[in-house]
Amino acid sequence: MLLGCLPGLTAVLALALCARGVESAAPVRLARPGADREATAHQAARPRILSRTVWLDPAAPRSQPPPRYDDKVVAVFVHHTDSPNRYDCADAPRIIRALYAGQTGIRSWDDIGYNFLVDRCGTIYEGRAGGVDRPVTGAHAQGFNHRTAGIAALGTFTAGVPVPRAMTDAIAALAAWKLGLADVDPRARARLTSSNGQSRFKAGTATTLPAVAGHNEGFMTTCPGAALTARLPEIRRTAARLQGRTPTARP
Repeated sequence: MLLGCLPGLTAVLALALCARGVESAAPVRLARPGADREATAHQAARPRILSRTVWLDPAAPRSQPPPRYDDKVVAVFVHHTDSPNRYDCADAPRIIRALYAGQTGIRSWDDIGYNFLVDRCGTIYEGRAGGVDRPVTGAHAQGFNHRTAGIAALGTFTAGVPVPRAMTDAIAALAAWKLGLADVDPRARARLTSSNGQSRFKAGTATTLPAVAGHNEGFMTTCPGAALTARLPEIRRTAARLQGRTPTARP
């Protein structure tokens, strides 16, 4: 049965990720500080990213365990949060805070699952703790959290729903920068190994997925919605251009 990424914001349960579409990240070797920041041939400019402090509630402190890292990020998964679209962008921190509360409260996760979140105005927010320029292991894609980053679009983008240009441009800029740190072409495919049999692939299976993939590439879900999925080719091309790569002919 196909699942959406999130059930919405109409109730507290709607503030958490779909139960079977994600997994808590397993500890892996810590990357050498700075190793992922070595110069590459196609580095894009880092976009403006607002810190976690913008949306975290200082009145509700909680113990934050140490972040976990991979050696590098070779792919990004694009999600939608399956929440209302008609929000004021000034409310984005509140929406993210509610998502965080649902995931760390109801689901008892150690942190929000996504590495980044983008609102409809194109504002990018830091999600999971650990440093935006480091390969932080997220909890956003069942079986494929390692060597990937999760980018969540705030909203619901099912078939026929307009996807704001500012949002797709921001996702492209973020993907271009994050993948550029490892000199990965956003139009390419990345070799990944499933760590969980509840994904589309048996645990231990090596496969190739798009370097800029929808959540549904790795898990049986409708996330990131048909409308946003349809924009992924454009996002890949824009990200490649921002990396300074030569355009390729469209198929």
